[in-house]
Amino acid sequence: MSDSIQPVKVLSKTTWTPTLFSFTVTRPESFKFTAGQFVRLGVNPSKLMVYKNKERQVDDSDNPVNEDIFRAYSIVSSPFDEELEFFSIVIPDGAFTSQLQHLQVGDELLLKTTPFGFLTLARYQKPLPKDLWLLATGTGLAPFLSMLQDLQTWQDYDNIILAYSARTKSELAYVERIQQITEDFTSLVDNPAKFTFVPIVTRESVEGALTERLPKLLLDGTLQRHVGLELDPESTHIMLCGNPDMVEDTKEALKSLGLTMNRRGEGNIAVENYW
Repeated sequence: MSDSIQPVKVLSKTTWTPTLFSFTVTRPESFKFTAGQFVRLGVNPSKLMVYKNKERQVDDSDNPVNEDIFRAYSIVSSPFDEELEFFSIVIPDGAFTSQLQHLQVGDELLLKTTPFGFLTLARYQKPLPKDLWLLATGTGLAPFLSMLQDLQTWQDYDNIILAYSARTKSELAYVERIQQITEDFTSLVDNPAKFTFVPIVTRESVEGALTERLPKLLLDGTLQRHVGLELDPESTHIMLCGNPDMVEDTKEALKSLGLTMNRRGEGNIAVENYW
């Protein structure tokens, strides 16, 4: 095995819904990344414990020679954590997640140790605008959790808004963790950013949550009024991560409101495209 691919061991697993789960793995000593980046995780079906338990055997007909399968995953963890955490959706019949959903503590995965992606706060030129908007659907929440666990984020902005959209209340994962991160990090900074969390649930009514898709909430001003801030091109950074349709539609909505794509450090809107 090359130095660029390291084995990592599953330390824990959390099942949020039948199609959403998160897990932690060991972190290789030399592995470094910037909050917001993603890596490629690999699985060899023949090495998972589930394959050693005949009662939980799963079909690997799409991978008959048991080759390593790699997929891109944003990192939930802080760049300073001793473990690495990931947030995953189960794709029916997917060659990767159909295996990964059966993870057990002690299973071995593979980690390509070169991080990728430009959905990082370092992409913006300084001085930084004062407002950071993080807009996510589903597992697109992951890179934003990593950013919120970096002290520099709380020091660099006056306002941080995290709008997190899911179809149902049960799919709105990490809510308690978001609250804990907020409490922990605001206590560590002398003058921390004001943080606003906006849960959005689109397929059922949930007290305290908005109900429309992000593009509509932005275009009609509902999200801005809810937060109490305007989207000013001179004072706003916006990051998008999640379902490709949401990213594309929200990007176009923001552009129609006068914001621009971030290029060479200038502009407002940054997106991640690794689907």
